[in-house]
Amino acid sequence: MSDRQFEQQSLTVAVVGDVHEQWEKEDAEALKALGVDLVLFVGDFGNECLRVVRAIADLDLPKALVFGNHDAWYSATHWGRKKCPYDRLTEDWVADQLEITDDFHVGYAHLDFPEYGLSVVGTRPFSWGGPEWKYAEFYRDRFGVNSMEESRDRILAAVRETSCDTIIFLGHNGPYGLGSLPEDPCGRDWNPIGGDFGDPDFQEAIAATRQLGKTIPLVTFGHMHHNLRHTKQRQRRSTHVDATGTLYLNGACVPRVIVTETDVKRNFFLVSLENGVVTDARLVWLDRHFQAIAQQILYENPGKAMRQLA
Repeated sequence: MSDRQFEQQSLTVAVVGDVHEQWEKEDAEALKALGVDLVLFVGDFGNECLRVVRAIADLDLPKALVFGNHDAWYSATHWGRKKCPYDRLTEDWVADQLEITDDFHVGYAHLDFPEYGLSVVGTRPFSWGGPEWKYAEFYRDRFGVNSMEESRDRILAAVRETSCDTIIFLGHNGPYGLGSLPEDPCGRDWNPIGGDFGDPDFQEAIAATRQLGKTIPLVTFGHMHHNLRHTKQRQRRSTHVDATGTLYLNGACVPRVIVTETDVKRNFFLVSLENGVVTDARLVWLDRHFQAIAQQILYENPGKAMRQLA
């Protein structure tokens, strides 16, 4: 299907924020009840939690994912390896996760969805975030990547392999350049307070992708939770729109499942696209019967409002 044919369609994308082991069969049922077309997972399924990763692999919907820092919790750091609950000489849960998700993991890779006229490109998998190159041994041994520059080039290599000119970027941590206040989408909210904790390789890959003539309606990620550590008076800003109209969406509304005495509430971010352009984005909470009990409009394209008034 060509991009021109896609312009006659609308598309609903679900973004699933940091899971942190909160995934069950009801989540898959909820996504189907919502009628979404494509599901994007931003990572942090648990501390190398194979149970959750296997369950998500069983989700019978078009999907793509990247892994987060918790998905290499016992493998990427010296302190994590000291706490590892399994024998690393005989087991490798990071490798197991990558094998389980081989068909839809897009870290340093891509998936084409020609039926929707778009491709999903994943950024650096297992990112901890920030402008410094961290965990060099892990990235060298797992991916043959030794620097931010090499990481940017790996992301761009995936972009060049896409078959569609409309690109959705999917990362665990967001790109550098979305603000340095602690409440910004990738702002540092722990001591020292403030500073941009986005990923420079992600930012540079976005800029270079535009130079290739690709359009980017949506960049989505998680990692930096909406609940701020230094204050309870406000939450992290979850969206940002740049001068080109690209929507940046932080989907880390954690916990994403809340159990009460009378109900179970779970959240999903829903992004609607028409003609390859984001028209709106919202955070939806569903009850145990998959009925919407709360909805927060996070973004609405000005062009959509104008069309409604016409």
